[in-house]
Amino acid sequence: MKVTKGTKKLVDILSALPGIGPRQAIRLTFHLIRQGHGIQKELEDAIKDLGVAKICSQCFYIHENPGKLCDICLDAGRDHTTIAIVEKETDLISIENTGKYRGRYLIIGELGRGGVLEPDQKLKLKSLKTWIVKNHQGSVREIIIALNPNTQNDFVANQISNELRDLAGKITRLGVGIPSGGEIEFADDETLGGALKGRG
Repeated sequence: MKVTKGTKKLVDILSALPGIGPRQAIRLTFHLIRQGHGIQKELEDAIKDLGVAKICSQCFYIHENPGKLCDICLDAGRDHTTIAIVEKETDLISIENTGKYRGRYLIIGELGRGGVLEPDQKLKLKSLKTWIVKNHQGSVREIIIALNPNTQNDFVANQISNELRDLAGKITRLGVGIPSGGEIEFADDETLGGALKGRG
C-alpha cells in the first residue's frame, strides 16, 4: 500500500510501541489524519511536554521535579522501610490507586520471557541494596515482590528474594486475589487491595 512519507514515518514509530502492531499503527495514523490539525497539534504539544519528564534516581518512576527524586520518594509521610518491587510504571499506578499501600517502590523494568534478570535490572537491585545499607543500617522492615503471578515471574521473584534476603525483616509476595496469569495493571482496586492485605 502506498502512503506518504510523513504517514509512513508515523506508522513506523507507532508500530514500534508496546502492544501496537503495523495494522493498528496504520489505523491510528489514519484516525489522526481524519481528526484534523487540532488533535495533531495537541499530540505534538503533549509529546514536547515529555521533554521535561525525568526518571527518579531512587525508584525509577517518572517525575517532573527539579531534583532527582519523584513525589513518592520525597514524601516523608510514607513508610520508607516497606518497599514494593514492581515490573512497570502502570503496576505502580494500579497499586497507588488502591489507597492501601503507603511504602516506596522500585520499578524493576519489563521482564523478558527467559525469566532472567537483565543487566540493567540487576543494577536497579544493586542501587536498592546500596540505598538500604546507607539509609537503614542494612535492613528494612519488608520488601514486597509485587510481580504478575505466573511461572516465569515466580522464578524471577525467587532470584530477587535471594538477592535481597539479608536486607529485609521479611520478603513477601502479593496474596490471593490476582489469578495466575493475570496482570496487576488490569486488576480492580478491590482485588488488588485484597492481594496487598493478604501478602505473605
